[in-house]
Amino acid sequence: MAPYSFRPDPSSTGIDPKTAGLLCYLFWFVTGIVFLIAEKQSRFVKFHALQSIAASFILMGVHFLFGWIPLIGAIVSFILWPVTVVLWIALMALALQGKAYKLPIIGEWSEQQVDKFN
Repeated sequence: MAPYSFRPDPSSTGIDPKTAGLLCYLFWFVTGIVFLIAEKQSRFVKFHALQSIAASFILMGVHFLFGWIPLIGAIVSFILWPVTVVLWIALMALALQGKAYKLPIIGEWSEQQVDKFN
């Protein structure tokens, strides 16, 4: 993961931007969408919201696709679920610390999209 170039800037939601960043990940893409719609100014919160949405859909898609493959799907799921939980906890902890880390590919895309959502 690479560091993101923005510091927590004030959130238009009235919530501390660090807390809002954490909440973007709390209920996967659902809270990501909520904060993406609600946030009007904080690039930090928008970044976390976008990264949460993208990562959620990709991880759910991988789980779904491999779930259809007998044996291999079970093995992949057995490995991927704990990794997903650890990743999500790490992203929430980093957001709460005021740090933003870009996941490979997803983070780049999220950074590029931040200014498009107002």
